Amino acid sequence: MFRDAFERLLFAARFLLAPLYLALAVSLVAILFKSGLHLYDLLWQLPTLNDEQVLLSELAIVDLTLTASLVVIVFLSGYTNFVAPVAMRKDDGRPHWIAEIDFSELKLKLMASIVAISGIKLLEAFMNIDHETDRELYWLVGIHLTFVVSTIVLALAERFGPHTHPSDVDSEGA
Repeated sequence: MFRDAFERLLFAARFLLAPLYLALAVSLVAILFKSGLHLYDLLWQLPTLNDEQVLLSELAIVDLTLTASLVVIVFLSGYTNFVAPVAMRKDDGRPHWIAEIDFSELKLKLMASIVAISGIKLLEAFMNIDHETDRELYWLVGIHLTFVVSTIVLALAERFGPHTHPSDVDSEGA
């Protein structure tokens, strides 16, 4: 009896994640605001900017967009995987990948997004190479390669590792 009550309490505690996912959703406003500032600066200063400066401004917006996409992946799939399933109906306008993504796919999507964001930061640094030190560039390349290698290792581990699905488990959970 104590064990059942304790397990129900632990299982119900997953709803404590919901406010955190809501905080992530609300934080998109900050990313949207920052993107708007970058766009405003770009359009306002466009006549005086050279091609590289325009590209750097656009890359900053791309970086923020990728970051926002990463946040959306985390809070939607995290909520679905860890708190409660999202009811999906045909033609409800919701992306149905939300209900279909499992934790392994979530990890890979997160790592791929991080690699893309890191790649954008690296490209920004190379586009602005006159203002970067060799040390900063080495660190950016090293960090990016670390993310790339980590993603490859994770993908290989997921591909070749053991896979269990709910259908693989019998009714007793053994």
